Amino acid sequence: MKLEELEKEKEELFKKLSDPGFLSNRKNFEEASRQLKKIEEEINFLRTLAKIDKKIKEAEEILAEATDDELLSLAEEDIKKNKESKESLLAKLEAKKLEDDDTTKIEGIIIEIRAGTGGGEAALFAQDLFRMYDRYANNKGWPIKIININKTALDGIKEGVMEINSKEAFENLKYEAGVHRVQRIPLTEKSGRIHTSTATVAILPQIKNIQIEIKSEDIEESFFRSSGPGGQNVQKVESAVRLVHKPSGLTVVCQSGRKQKENREEALNLLKNKVLVQRQEESVGKEEEKRRDQIGHAERSEKIRTYNFPQDRITDHRIKKSWHNIEQILDGNLDAIIEDIKKEYHQE
Repeated sequence: MKLEELEKEKEELFKKLSDPGFLSNRKNFEEASRQLKKIEEEINFLRTLAKIDKKIKEAEEILAEATDDELLSLAEEDIKKNKESKESLLAKLEAKKLEDDDTTKIEGIIIEIRAGTGGGEAALFAQDLFRMYDRYANNKGWPIKIININKTALDGIKEGVMEINSKEAFENLKYEAGVHRVQRIPLTEKSGRIHTSTATVAILPQIKNIQIEIKSEDIEESFFRSSGPGGQNVQKVESAVRLVHKPSGLTVVCQSGRKQKENREEALNLLKNKVLVQRQEESVGKEEEKRRDQIGHAERSEKIRTYNFPQDRITDHRIKKSWHNIEQILDGNLDAIIEDIKKEYHQE
């Protein structure tokens, strides 16, 4: 839509918002306000883009006419800088369109937890986090489905994947993605030395009717006997499914259902969500990717939280705040932490 058309639409919305009869209907006001905000964002984008294009054109004219080496160098630098700004701006717009389109379709989340550094202790910590989110969701009354659990011999987990079917879950848990660190004395430690281990948490928005095509030739699939939830019946046949998306290298495993077909459908849906998230991150561009915080994505290189058992303290390093009663929090009582983090991020 051209700038002139947007300006005209903005003017019409202002007229509606000044009409008492129109404003008497609350839904009219909310819808018009939402449209106005969106239009103003588009207008600001187009104006900024026009300014950048003007600067590029002016620099190109100087480059075509100038003979002074220093002036030529400055013009080339201006062209390069403004073209990078334009590319970044367009990438941000594309990412925002993806977010706007998909947020309305989010019907839940998929949580992936993996043991990090620390061997067996890291696997036990991953199990603690898996149980924490499971209990938190149960406390909220959100439907939960265990997609995959890869357990260790000592009751830890190498990887755990669960699906929470609630729109509210995404808003509450999207800031949980990242590296979680634990400091505690393992039960097997005789000298009383504190060990430090990590686990990673990824939060994937679960999109309803996701519009992504994955070609069959791009998928490598394998089947095996399930070792996850479902009892002995699921272990009699190769019902568990592993899918590898060859172009991206993404891998998903599902062994929650009793039938191979059910698990494959679940795995394919999970794979589509992961491909979507990857594409969103790529569209943001390197510059934006470095700047942005956790918003539904798992930037696993960033340590976000430490669970210090000797001091009975949990610290979130992003908002620089601590809470006590670790055992209660790991039992699913996450409300205080989540509300503090949401409040901090919404203020920003």
